[in-house]
Amino acid sequence: MGGFIFGYSTGQISGFETMNDFKMRFAQHNDAGYYFTNVRSGLIVGLMSIGTMIGALAASSIADRFGRKLSISFWCIIHVVGIIVQITTDSKWYQIAIGRLVAGLGVGALSSVVPMYQSESAPRHVRGAMVSAFQLFVALGIFIAACINYGTESIQSTAAWRITMGIGFAWPLILGIGIMFLPESPRYAYRLGRIDEARRTMTKLYGVPENHRLVAEEIADMKDKLDEEKAAGKAGVFEIFTGPRMFYRTMLGIALQSLQQLTGANFIFYYGNTIFTSTGLNNSYVTQMILTGVNFGVTIIGLYIVEHFGRRKSLIGGAIWMFICFMIFATVGHYSLNRENPPATPKAGTTLIVFTCFFIVGFATTWGPIVWAIVGELYPARYRATCMGIATASNWTWNFLISFFTPFISGAIDFQYGYVFAACSFAAAVIVYFFVCETQGRTLEEVDTMYVGRVKPWKSSSWVAPAHIRRAAGEEPRVQEQQQQQVDSDAVAPAEE
Repeated sequence: MGGFIFGYSTGQISGFETMNDFKMRFAQHNDAGYYFTNVRSGLIVGLMSIGTMIGALAASSIADRFGRKLSISFWCIIHVVGIIVQITTDSKWYQIAIGRLVAGLGVGALSSVVPMYQSESAPRHVRGAMVSAFQLFVALGIFIAACINYGTESIQSTAAWRITMGIGFAWPLILGIGIMFLPESPRYAYRLGRIDEARRTMTKLYGVPENHRLVAEEIADMKDKLDEEKAAGKAGVFEIFTGPRMFYRTMLGIALQSLQQLTGANFIFYYGNTIFTSTGLNNSYVTQMILTGVNFGVTIIGLYIVEHFGRRKSLIGGAIWMFICFMIFATVGHYSLNRENPPATPKAGTTLIVFTCFFIVGFATTWGPIVWAIVGELYPARYRATCMGIATASNWTWNFLISFFTPFISGAIDFQYGYVFAACSFAAAVIVYFFVCETQGRTLEEVDTMYVGRVKPWKSSSWVAPAHIRRAAGEEPRVQEQQQQQVDSDAVAPAEE
């Protein structure tokens, strides 16, 4: 649901800007009619991204101090306040922009804390799919917003956009209340000394008895990492750069989240209606609905890909695919499309739409969902909240820059803008190959050991965790001891009663 709020909030604005009632109330006017200047359009679309950037940075301290659950509920309330600010005006464009800024605080924080909660709670064998499901619901939110916009755009009153905006109240209420009925993250609970609670939560999530070997192993790994952190002393803010292999991982998380934006996906979703109006389509809402539907449908495939083909292969293959799609998109749009009279070049317009769909297939099955999974796995518990907040903030920073400057850049170089995203996609493939380790099927503690041990990323798929080597050789009785202690305590408890 956190991902759904993200998608719904960002997906609705593309449709609003082409609605007659919305333009009459919030756009500027001249003899030719109503229009949004690049600055006004950029602020209305982009200020949400400023809010999300701030929210992502602020989320870490609240999540560490009050827990993942309470933090999620708090940011849902902030998001509701932002919607109220927007929906209560019918003439002030800057109130819409400020409301989106406030709502963005909640969206940004949720986009940091929700994947963190998922990565800390999910069993290792499905963690990638579980965290990637965040992006699935981002895609669903964008699609639902597009469908509602399609159904309301012909209404000649504020209901055209207020219906879509008002329905947005439901999602944070569902999440904010519903999260209170779920357990706290077991890793967060363990760090607070609530070991029995952590064990019970893992038992429920894994569907095994409390004395099961899998639970005992992960509890033992948590203890090891917590002991290491205690030995290192209290964490200072600069340790996210000076801690063991932390500069590498902090910068890698920033790079991955930045590149997720620089692949150009939100260029398509924010300005999809405008883009396809320029290809001569009469109802760009239909095209936007088709594109967002494709995005949602193929993201489901991404959940399978992340657990069956691994993180590295999927990201590299997806980046190359997107590079090819944007090269064709930019070339056809600039050299073949008649931008003064698009209907005169129908084949070029069709090609643009087809390769936009192909691009979305590549993004939605790889870089869309998998980046959230990798960033959620990348950091040790000591720094996780802070580092995920910074990485997510970098995502929203680029989100803002793209949304604000796209009208200016597109106006200057038209579809050649696609070459920029193509180059970024190619760079993304190179960065993943040389810097990202394969984390499929590993515990968060094993991932930390892999990076601290400087395992070569291109050899990481075959790496065996030292703890597994010791257990296979019979040199680590600690897990068996913990299991026996749990059995003994279960047997003694009734007698004590």
